[in-house]
Amino acid sequence: MTKGTRATSVTRETRTLPALAPGSVETPFVIKDYGEVVTHDTLWDAHSHPFHELLWNERGASTAVVGQRVWTITPTLGLWMPAGTLHTGSATAGTWLRAGFFGFRTTASISDIPVAVEITPLLRLLLERLGEPGLAAASRAATETLVLDVLTPSPRELLVRIPTSDLLRPIADTVREDPADRRTLTEWASALGVSARTVTRAFTAETDTSFVRWVAAVRAQHAIGLLARGWDVESVAEQVGYRSASAFGVAFRRTTGRTPGSFHPG
Repeated sequence: MTKGTRATSVTRETRTLPALAPGSVETPFVIKDYGEVVTHDTLWDAHSHPFHELLWNERGASTAVVGQRVWTITPTLGLWMPAGTLHTGSATAGTWLRAGFFGFRTTASISDIPVAVEITPLLRLLLERLGEPGLAAASRAATETLVLDVLTPSPRELLVRIPTSDLLRPIADTVREDPADRRTLTEWASALGVSARTVTRAFTAETDTSFVRWVAAVRAQHAIGLLARGWDVESVAEQVGYRSASAFGVAFRRTTGRTPGSFHPG
């Protein structure tokens, strides 16, 4: 997610990149560091890279979308994007994007599908070292070897699978547009004229999780974006449908494994 920009408004821009097959462009590097602070809310059209990509942020939150799966990327939880994977993305103004580009012919993929990667303090230091100007060839090679050694998929991820059936689409559209919507599964089932069991089965089949956990994940993703913009916890809690900051904190920690305050810019 780099070049090819077209402005759509004063505060938002859309970037267009090509869809390239794995290895279709010569990439002689082992790992190439990339960083950018986006000055506008930014969208990336569907594209793919000829190299593997590790997306993470130095500051702020961004998203990557593959099909019906939406990942949130933060300073501590990155995303491995295999070469040739068609994806879109977005980032809010002020986000400091970071990425490592991994040569398709010089490195092996840690996964054939997008997977979350924990940006541990060690991995962060190694990736930052690769961005140092004038790094000696021997030092670069040693650092790249260490990165490839510690780079592994994480069992934890900030992922929401978007249901697409006619039955669940009204729920998905409403909750994603307004995470503060507090309707229960039973209330939604009544509104849709079906049984609660039918909605439950559909959510499990389409999202591999329950309605309650899906709503909590949508709220967490939305909350992270607000927290990264500097919103206070109380305001975020209200915005995403919790009656108190403490209730929000408990649900947020259960979903993300971290406290809301840890996503504040600082």
